[in-house]
Amino acid sequence: MNKLTFCAPCVFGTEGIVANELRFMNIHGVRAETGRVLFEGGWEALVRANIRLRCAERVQLLVGEFYATSFEELFENVYKLPFEEFIYKDDVFPVKGSCLDSKLMSVSDCQKIIKKAVAKRLGEKYSCAWLSETGALHQIQFLIRKDKVSILLDTSGAPLHKRGYRKEANDAPISETLAATMAELSRVRRDHFVADPMCGSGTILIESALKALNIAPGINREFSAKDWNCFDEKLWKQEIELARSLERSDANFFAVGGDIDKSALAVARHNAQMAGVADRIEFVERDLHDFVPDREKGTLITNPPYGERLLTVKEAEELYRTMGKRFIRKQGWSYAIITPDDDFEKCYGRRADKRRKLYNGTLQCQLYMYYT
Repeated sequence: MNKLTFCAPCVFGTEGIVANELRFMNIHGVRAETGRVLFEGGWEALVRANIRLRCAERVQLLVGEFYATSFEELFENVYKLPFEEFIYKDDVFPVKGSCLDSKLMSVSDCQKIIKKAVAKRLGEKYSCAWLSETGALHQIQFLIRKDKVSILLDTSGAPLHKRGYRKEANDAPISETLAATMAELSRVRRDHFVADPMCGSGTILIESALKALNIAPGINREFSAKDWNCFDEKLWKQEIELARSLERSDANFFAVGGDIDKSALAVARHNAQMAGVADRIEFVERDLHDFVPDREKGTLITNPPYGERLLTVKEAEELYRTMGKRFIRKQGWSYAIITPDDDFEKCYGRRADKRRKLYNGTLQCQLYMYYT
């Protein structure tokens, strides 16, 4: 098998983090672009990235890229791509995608043309007039941006933020990938103590524990590419074994999550149990007003309720003022708080030492970071 090119779409602003994740996995040809990171390798790179990426949204196989300003150009260029190397005679190959700032802006028409071109190619290669599409799923995805067309095959299936441990969540939960990004930006390491005094369903603490213990986030979930016939399924077993060998069970990581909602805490405990980190996290019923940074060192990471999620603007501002009083300057402690509110620092009572733009879904936020 020749070297393949893969794509890891990610939230804007996290491209550098995802690129570093891939490099640390000993994956090569890594290059960050806006909203995605490309990398190269054989099938083992695809499997490794799916199992071990924490901050990317999914892993795709980049079949080809070209420019097209007419439907004729789109059809001819798609038809030239070697789909038969990945899609077998009976496999399912639905098409979906998006168009942005291009001559071709009708998504439905582009879907039909791409589907027709792939079907023609496969029909000719397999010498059949009709494709049953009863086999493994090969989701074709396209992106047309400024007339540049990217044709990809999704290999993940469910998005990578669906680790498999969070069957339940409280209202407006943070995604697992965003929580992992916050843990990375907070430099959570194997011996850290992490606190979240508004922990909700526990996602931030669970992702921090997975990172500190180097537990691969996708080790217990399924991926659509596992059903593909074009590569040896033994690779999945080999890469899972490799990931398990890298786990740090001897790490001294510990975390405490607080919340005033008993039902949320019950969900958090269940999620931590499902993730295999319940022995590393204590969940306690506690009001934010009672939070004290009582350890010698600590890293606080939190996603408080705010005006556009759970509270009115006035209630959110009062909450920020309370946080400013409770999250005191203390040697050895750092604080990271994500919110979309532009007036956060004013209410908190202190300018952040560092800010980082992040997206919580489609909502633009800032991660406010405070150091001693």
